[in-house]
Amino acid sequence: MGDESGLISEEQQLSFEKQICFSLYSAANAIVRAYRPLLAELDLTYLQYMVMLILWEKDAVSVSTLGNKLHLDSGTLTPLLKRLEAKGLIKRRVSAKDERVKIMDLTAEGRSLRVKAKDIPNTILCKTSLPFAELELLKKQCEHLICTLDKPS
Repeated sequence: MGDESGLISEEQQLSFEKQICFSLYSAANAIVRAYRPLLAELDLTYLQYMVMLILWEKDAVSVSTLGNKLHLDSGTLTPLLKRLEAKGLIKRRVSAKDERVKIMDLTAEGRSLRVKAKDIPNTILCKTSLPFAELELLKKQCEHLICTLDKPS
């Protein structure tokens, strides 16, 4: 893409074709579009599904932990959690250890939704037509990029 130093020329800097950000943006949108029909059957948005995945893995998670895992601020996360609560999938409670901490628990309905969602990951995996090892590498590279970009300057 660039010269030996990894830098792109001044001419290439504003070239649309050289923008990594747009490829990542488009790929993320394509993934969300692939999930949409599968999640519609569960009446979940993509981000709601991500919250549910975290809670299915480990119930009783603090709102701040959810925000950290999802890279979301409270202004985005709070309305999302309220909608999941309104659907009867989760319930909020105050931590017994610290009343400032809000804990999210799955309801019985939220736990049972896991069974309905069990085939989604394999469906998406098949849809990508990429070998699992390539997808794992891509995930690692994206995680590395996130860490790098999130470091304070």
